[in-house]
Amino acid sequence: MNTIPWLAVALALLSTAACDGCRSASSHPSTPPGVSLSSLTVTSRAFASDGQIPVDYTCDGADKSPPLTWSAPPAGTKALAVLVDDPDAPGGDFTHWVAFNVRPDVLSLGEAADMAADGGAEGTNGFGRIGYSGPCPPRMEEHRYFFRVFALNAPLAAQPGATRDAVEAAMHGHVLAEGSLMGVFSH
Repeated sequence: MNTIPWLAVALALLSTAACDGCRSASSHPSTPPGVSLSSLTVTSRAFASDGQIPVDYTCDGADKSPPLTWSAPPAGTKALAVLVDDPDAPGGDFTHWVAFNVRPDVLSLGEAADMAADGGAEGTNGFGRIGYSGPCPPRMEEHRYFFRVFALNAPLAAQPGATRDAVEAAMHGHVLAEGSLMGVFSH
């Protein structure tokens, strides 16, 4: 009996399971035709740009979303979206938070944000859970985490629990502005 093909199939299945929640590079959500992308400035009172993310916002702590603030979005903004990812994950870009349809007048999210209170919905992250799941890199590895905020010219048709791919697909042709804050974490 030849076990090599079975071994290859088993390894392929294990690889797929290990990368559940990982993403390969995909196309970036685009602007409406004829619109130039504006910038948003994203900050947090919990950590500085390029700074260490405090343990309370990670899997080693309370695993709650950090407070975020951003500059006023451009005129015509009808909704906001927040995506958090780790491009340094072993299997590729890993999603930690998908939030969308946040009211356009919201300029910040508090610690442990209640998306429903801000008119928003949350999608499924790379851990297979709805909502925020914080940084949790392999031991002794420092990873970068990008907190991205998007201003959109229309609410998204995505449903609560949608995947990041579904939310990004719904964002195509609707992005008016974007900004990000990067923090790092290691165990």
